[in-house]
Amino acid sequence: MSSLDEFREETRQWLADNAPKSLYQTRRGAFDGFWGGRKCTEGTDDQRRWLEASLTRGWTAPMWPTEYGGGGLSRPQAEVLVEELEALGLPPPLVGFGLVMIGPTLLDYGTVAQQEAFLPPTLRGEIRWCQGYSEPGAGSDLASLQTRGVVDGDAMVINGQKVWTSHADKCDWIFCLVRTSSAGKKQEGITFVLIDMETPGVSVRPIELISGASPFCEVFLEDVRVPMANVVGEVDKGWTVAKALLGYERSVIGRAIGSQLEGAEGRLVELARRHLDEPEGGLRDAYLRHGIAELGMDEQCFGLTLSRIQQARESGKAPGPESSIVKIAGSELKQRRFELTMRIAGPQAAGWEGPGFEADDLQATRDWLRSRGNSIEGGTTEIQLNIIARRVLGLP
Repeated sequence: MSSLDEFREETRQWLADNAPKSLYQTRRGAFDGFWGGRKCTEGTDDQRRWLEASLTRGWTAPMWPTEYGGGGLSRPQAEVLVEELEALGLPPPLVGFGLVMIGPTLLDYGTVAQQEAFLPPTLRGEIRWCQGYSEPGAGSDLASLQTRGVVDGDAMVINGQKVWTSHADKCDWIFCLVRTSSAGKKQEGITFVLIDMETPGVSVRPIELISGASPFCEVFLEDVRVPMANVVGEVDKGWTVAKALLGYERSVIGRAIGSQLEGAEGRLVELARRHLDEPEGGLRDAYLRHGIAELGMDEQCFGLTLSRIQQARESGKAPGPESSIVKIAGSELKQRRFELTMRIAGPQAAGWEGPGFEADDLQATRDWLRSRGNSIEGGTTEIQLNIIARRVLGLP
């Protein structure tokens, strides 16, 4: 038996002994799970027990160095762990931007002091992070940001506003881009800084979306004093750090959408049988069969592409422009799936609340409305196409 086979057997037995049975077959999307943080009021007792058990193995961040509390697993071992979790339908013990965005970025660009200060509490679920990039006048054109940071001795004084900040009202820290110089190109003079959300001068206002949810917020920064020790990289040189984190973000969005697409073809068939009285064993509507089959094939190709990109990163290379490709493809696939869902549901897709509509149909309508934002968040589709044209195709 190979060492990897032995690791699989050990992992399988450990999960059987330690993972709460109530969490079996509850795995959904990549960000569906326990987020943690100082402000956390969510999560069941079993989710918390699952987190505590996983921390003994460092499996909230399986590939992070053991000195920070990570699992120290190789990529093949981490893949085995994911496979065993998926086989049981177990959710990750902890989810969040800290594990998939700022954590990897600090491992690449942070000082030892920053890594020691932020990585252990992040993987323990004690810090929940949000991202302060977009501004009212600097969304797709991120380098036009105007939030200002002025160095004042051993601190930086920050004034400005961020917008579309996911879950800012529930987060403890924000990784933020601020302008510290107006000289040179607009990509220059930007600094990457970490800010405690409890710092005086930080305030948050949720934004209600068309779906009725409020996952996004506005963040206001008024004379916020941040220690210079919280600057990641060099002052005025934060654009390099920002781009690296965007690569992680877009890759995560692509993978998250990919996980949501798994099994979508079968769910659409079941939906058609329920709403259109289609028989077992097939669908009579040839146009509908074609739409579901086409989407299923495209989703299979997307999944294989994600696997190929993941394998290419086994050398430890950070995400590159291919992250923009999977972000676009994933967003469009998700939107196509919900559009097909709405077409199958027909009049039942027109409900918002009240009698005559099943809970699943009402949720599907809200999910369809929410999916319209997928082509905007994490960088608009238009900006991603520009990145691909310039950095992948080499166009002028």
